Amino acid sequence: MSTASFEREICVPAGHPSLPGHFPGAPLAPGVLLLEAVAQALRAWRGERLARVVDAKFMAPLLPDERAQLSLHDVDGRVRFEIRRGDTLLARGSVEGAT
Repeated sequence: MSTASFEREICVPAGHPSLPGHFPGAPLAPGVLLLEAVAQALRAWRGERLARVVDAKFMAPLLPDERAQLSLHDVDGRVRFEIRRGDTLLARGSVEGAT
C-alpha cells in the first residue's frame, strides 16, 4: 500500500539537449521535461506509468541547474502534483496513472 504523498528534488542540467532550442540565449526547462519528472516520480512512488495528464499549469520557469521540489499527493484517487522552487510555485496539475 502506498503513502498519500511523495516528494523528490528535480533539476534539469544545463547540458540537457532540449535547452539550446528552447528560448535560445535564455534557456528554461520545457514543460514536457517537468511532466517527465512527474511521470518518473509516479513510477518511483506507485510503480505506475503516467496514463493521462488531466490538467497542468505552468506559472514560473525552471532555469537550467536550478533545483526544485516535486510533490505528488493522492486526492480522491487522482494524483495532484506541485513543483516549487522555495516559496515560488512553478507548476501544478493532476495526472492519472496506470499499471
